[in-house]
Amino acid sequence: MTGPGSPAEHLRAGGTSVVVALGDGRLPRILHWGEDLGDLSSETLRVIVETALPAIGDSRVTYPQPVPVLPQLAEGWLGRPGLVGDSGGRRWASQFTAVGHRIDDDPAGPVLRVDAVDDAFRLELVLELQLLRASGLVRQRAELVNRDDAPFRLGGIELSLPVPHEAVELLDLTGRWSLERVPQRHPFHVGEWVRASRGGKPGLEHTMLLAAGASGFGFRAGRVWATHLAWSGNQVLAAERTPADTRHLVAGELLLADEVVLARDGSYRTPWQVGSWGDGLDELAARFHRHLRSTRPLGPRPVILNTWEAVYFRHDVAKLTALAELGAEVGAERFVVDDGWFSGRRDDTTSLGDWDVDEDIWPDGLGPLVARVRELGMDFGLWFEPEMINLDSALARAHPDWLFDAGHGPGLPSRHQHVLDIGHPGAYEHVLARMSALIDALHIDYVKWDHNRYLLDAGHFPDGKPGVRRQTEQVYRLMDELRTRHPWLEIESCASGGGRIDLGVLERADRVWPSDCNDPHERLEIQRWTGLLVPPERQGTHIGAEASHTTHRSHPLDYRAEKAIWGHLGIEVNLLEADDAERARIARWVAFHRAHRELLHHGVVVHADLPEPAARLEGVVAQDRSEALYALSLVERPRTWPLGRLGLPGLDDGTTYDVQVVTPGGEELHGPQSPWISDGIRLPGRVLRTVGLEAPSLDVDRSVLLRVVAVR
Repeated sequence: MTGPGSPAEHLRAGGTSVVVALGDGRLPRILHWGEDLGDLSSETLRVIVETALPAIGDSRVTYPQPVPVLPQLAEGWLGRPGLVGDSGGRRWASQFTAVGHRIDDDPAGPVLRVDAVDDAFRLELVLELQLLRASGLVRQRAELVNRDDAPFRLGGIELSLPVPHEAVELLDLTGRWSLERVPQRHPFHVGEWVRASRGGKPGLEHTMLLAAGASGFGFRAGRVWATHLAWSGNQVLAAERTPADTRHLVAGELLLADEVVLARDGSYRTPWQVGSWGDGLDELAARFHRHLRSTRPLGPRPVILNTWEAVYFRHDVAKLTALAELGAEVGAERFVVDDGWFSGRRDDTTSLGDWDVDEDIWPDGLGPLVARVRELGMDFGLWFEPEMINLDSALARAHPDWLFDAGHGPGLPSRHQHVLDIGHPGAYEHVLARMSALIDALHIDYVKWDHNRYLLDAGHFPDGKPGVRRQTEQVYRLMDELRTRHPWLEIESCASGGGRIDLGVLERADRVWPSDCNDPHERLEIQRWTGLLVPPERQGTHIGAEASHTTHRSHPLDYRAEKAIWGHLGIEVNLLEADDAERARIARWVAFHRAHRELLHHGVVVHADLPEPAARLEGVVAQDRSEALYALSLVERPRTWPLGRLGLPGLDDGTTYDVQVVTPGGEELHGPQSPWISDGIRLPGRVLRTVGLEAPSLDVDRSVLLRVVAVR
């Protein structure tokens, strides 16, 4: 442990530098977070600290820059408080003094640990800041300990990551059911831009991350920084700019009344606040992708056939067996039975929480179907909604005290359901036992884990005390325990679509379901912006019906399939109603995906910043830049025609490439085309990036695939 007089520490990893000032007993202040600064001497660090001090007037309340990672009112900070809490109206204005720090060489990356105390209030604080080697992400968290006999009621802890003055524009995301991850931009004005989630999960409308960057930053250019909270419960993200022109990004768990009350020696640890940066959003996103790929490496993602849109609740042994057989014919590798398999579940009004196989539908249980699925060479998956309950269920009738109740009953239903309080030991053990028994009996490979109601009134029965934090911890515990008992098990996180997408759940889940909308027009944007955090192989991307079940728009099979091949591919087309030609075309797309799965799921995701807002050009480039696949799409009629030249991002300037249009489904491009389209072309990467190629002619909601291979 180093004493409080050390002026600064410099952490380097993954192409990122973090310089932290530590002197004068103050809490750590990040002076630089971003581009690698190389080796820095102690003298250079001392000068960096000195030059970071601003001109300050005669009032100490004029807050001296830079902002500590946990700002304190007692130091003159008038912005968002770093810590809120009290003991019956006392101990509400804490003032921590750093008493020492050290750097630990953790396998994942160096960790700066700072110990601080408030002797007057008998509070202790530990701050951890880690720079991750595999990705260059920075993350930080805090732990608060109460050493006083008086209980300390914690209102919240929010940590801060500073951004420089060039960060003049904010980007966050919003959305709704079947239209998640809609981007919105605004100037970084003086004041606060706050995005809070109070529904017990991040939510369909949640921003997922909050970014600040240079004016007009795009995917390929413009320095940009972002913060994310690795937590699946209530939370707040904020961007704050002060009259002193300090700018920072804030994240923390949003605590309800008395959710955290620290008795003597009790402690609370925040979730990780995670920060990424880059020259453009592609580099920023790539850091998150590298992190997830390094912490939870996955094998080849099996192509899924999910039963939901094909049959909904109309389960039938013969029908689902036939569907599985057709799925195997088109190349599916995993068969997932969705909602509707358990007792009495003929619609969404009943039976959640019971988790008994419906003997009327499955007189011999699910075993014969599972056996046939395995004979066909596929894995088997099953849908659960472990945290939910219907009032019309055996479980609710037997244990009404297991429902959340804040004092006025179970509250408003959503999809005819309520929330099961798995903070109750009996409820937790019930769900664990039922799920574990089925997973063992059938050797289930994959659980689709759904969550279709917000925790509006999540009070423990009978006292009504809020239980969102406890519920979130129990969800993590349940997932962890199931994976410990069944090491082969994979989990998908679904929450009415993309309502629970965060690094907390992704420590446990193998993929997320970005949206209940399979319309390729919407999916293009949903998957693009979900990709700021989640790599393609961790996003479920399915081929839906010709007429979308959510938007009722119709699209040809080739466009639906093209938008699905980039992620963890699945099929929801009703193969029982598809003709031979349609199934054959699906099989060709599945074969194309499987042939290029290594590239699609391990490459670097790139997006071109096009001047025409109607066009999208995105792709995946191999890590060694030996090959790439791009898709050009039109989402509306362009203002001018033709589109002109398109530069292909991400290739190696010094390598020559062959470029060809590929048509996995056998479709043909219509209308007049540039001469290079029919025979392909060979050009250096630098030319493809800067000069580009004349764009193919396309109609709205159509796309073309470009296959790019290095010439050896």
